[in-house]
Amino acid sequence: MRHLADPSAKHWPGLAAVPDAAARARVAKRLFLTAVRGLRVRVHLPGGRVVGGGGFGDPVMRIARPDEFYRRIGAHGLIGFGEAWMTGAWDADDPTGVLTVFARRMDTLIPRPLQKLRRWAVAVRPAEEENTPSGARGNISRHYDLSNDLFALFLDETMTYSSALFEPGDTLADAQRRKIDAVLDAAAVGEGTRVLEIGTGWGELALRAAARGAEVVTITLSEEQRVLARGRFREAGVADRVDVRLCDYREVSGRYDAVVSVEMIEAVGERYWPAYFAAIDRALEPDGRACVQAITMADDRMRAARDTWTWMHKYVFPGGLIPSAEAIDDALASHTRLRVVHRRQFGPHYAETLRMWRERFLGRADEVAALGFDATFRRMWEFYLAYCEAGFRSAYLGVSQFTLARRVR
Repeated sequence: MRHLADPSAKHWPGLAAVPDAAARARVAKRLFLTAVRGLRVRVHLPGGRVVGGGGFGDPVMRIARPDEFYRRIGAHGLIGFGEAWMTGAWDADDPTGVLTVFARRMDTLIPRPLQKLRRWAVAVRPAEEENTPSGARGNISRHYDLSNDLFALFLDETMTYSSALFEPGDTLADAQRRKIDAVLDAAAVGEGTRVLEIGTGWGELALRAAARGAEVVTITLSEEQRVLARGRFREAGVADRVDVRLCDYREVSGRYDAVVSVEMIEAVGERYWPAYFAAIDRALEPDGRACVQAITMADDRMRAARDTWTWMHKYVFPGGLIPSAEAIDDALASHTRLRVVHRRQFGPHYAETLRMWRERFLGRADEVAALGFDATFRRMWEFYLAYCEAGFRSAYLGVSQFTLARRVR
């Protein structure tokens, strides 16, 4: 049996103590047991009882401490569901399989009459997570400045932290380079092209753009990423063609033939999508092209989630919101001269990318621990990767490359 977390009050304040929410727990228990009756999942409870609509071969969820499980859900909803995983109140050998079953029925898990009470039941986003220029720096730092060494343990050699684009026989690194090349092709990046990249990551896109003969300005809010990316540019001999800046997209100046941004918009926040696209519009030459790779969700789901503070916000990505394709179109139409002239969708490729990341992360758990990340963190990170993979496997989430231009060429 694998080791389950026992979060300390010192390192995980607010998580170590089980919420005192007996009345809410009774409601949560009733709703949960009703919901799983219609799901292809088997839920094992202490004493040998098994509930759920699943049969042999369907995913198995084990609830080790039901009282804690229901109290956390009753007190904090889906945040509590994730926290119950972090503490080991529930477990699964295949958490992605379990979460995929729930994700496929996310819209109907709560009875429709009770969905009207959602605004009073869900947590509201903290004001300090607002993506103002200073707030955005703090939000980005909380995730991307954790440790370059941590990310290196589960990413491939390209250090690319976004969906790959697979062809048969590809390694993960092959598929990441294929994705990056698709972005650069969409933005018509070639010899002599002046390129702005919003969101450096660890530098692979800028490296490949420079290898094509482009001159690149790439911006990031992560000091950890900037340090590593600069080192990679020097080692590759392209430091004279790549300028990496610690800079907010709202502070960008100059004009460029191409603007590229890969999975940056999810961290921007709905209030600032107009400013994000307006910055791209200002930076782009009249006949230039942009390519934005974005995780997406259905418009009705996005609107329902726009004011919600989720487990993902609390523990992994503070301050963000996944857009819908319609929201992107609306922001472009209302605040820019740009329009979407092509869209490539490849959601299943993200599920495969996340599967590979999760397997790499779990396979190097001892090395993660050696970096100073405790068992609660490791369970949190496993849940994060499984949660995201389930979102794409269920098609609750998608990912697209949007090519933007002022006119169709």
